[in-house]
Amino acid sequence: EQGDCLYVIGQGTLSCSKIFPGKTDPTFLKQYQPGEAFGELALLYNAPRAASITANDDCVLWKLDRDTFNHIVKDASQRRREKYEEFLTKVPIFETMEPYERSKLADAFVEKKVSAGDKIITEGEPGNELYLLQEGTAIATKTLQE
Repeated sequence: EQGDCLYVIGQGTLSCSKIFPGKTDPTFLKQYQPGEAFGELALLYNAPRAASITANDDCVLWKLDRDTFNHIVKDASQRRREKYEEFLTKVPIFETMEPYERSKLADAFVEKKVSAGDKIITEGEPGNELYLLQEGTAIATKTLQE
């Protein structure tokens, strides 16, 4: 069946199964619990449903149609980009970038939240990532040779 909506489970449990090529019986894949969602792959990739979902007991499901889903995802993506672009104008090494370049950089960002005391980078390890501190404070330390 063509997927045109996403479901969020409010109450009950559901089983996910699929009949694989060359098989006649469905294979159990996973059990869904309240708070979980299913059907997003069909929405994201405009594809038929990849598996079957069966209610194990009485369930309450919340349905989100394709248009609403796309609108929410696109709005959230646009707000995120604008937030990061604004932040980049305040970072000295990026402030002279063209708006298009800033938007491309903003799209590449992955937000990482850390707790007090977490190590962000470790001296001696390869520096494969660049971190920009958007909020909070961090302390940099270095071991000095004597």
